[in-house]
Amino acid sequence: MILRPAEEADIAPLVALWNQIIRDTTITFTTIEKTPESLRALIGERRAAGREFFVARLGDAVGFASYDQFRGGPGYAHAMEHTILLSPGLRGQGAGRALMDLLEDHARARGAHTLFAGVSGENQPGIAFHSRIGFDTAFRYPEAGRKFGRWLDLVLMMKRLG
Repeated sequence: MILRPAEEADIAPLVALWNQIIRDTTITFTTIEKTPESLRALIGERRAAGREFFVARLGDAVGFASYDQFRGGPGYAHAMEHTILLSPGLRGQGAGRALMDLLEDHARARGAHTLFAGVSGENQPGIAFHSRIGFDTAFRYPEAGRKFGRWLDLVLMMKRLG
């Protein structure tokens, strides 16, 4: 398995992965698909802010983990929120844990104190994964999002990095 910061060759497979998840699941509440340009811009913005966009690859399987400030403003400068998505070929292979280890080390080295995960209440594997790697449920927001004609809960999970 390859673990590293995202490169140009990762853009197309990452866009395909993310868009499949957007179109077909409630893992994310958004319905706005990514484009190669929007993903390049996102990676550039994260890097300009001192954050990173890590990629895992195993054959054709791809996944990523990235983070940014949890909320705007200087009071939240040490609170980060992450996104992690894996294609089916990477699930159960240790890629999620490896990506999160990289991300947590990177965030901690840049002064992050807490790391948040906003997980769909329907994403039980995502909730279980975060629990296994040390995240606690901080709050459950009932009916915080809407997709596919139904209301969805948002589970906010957190881990202290300090």
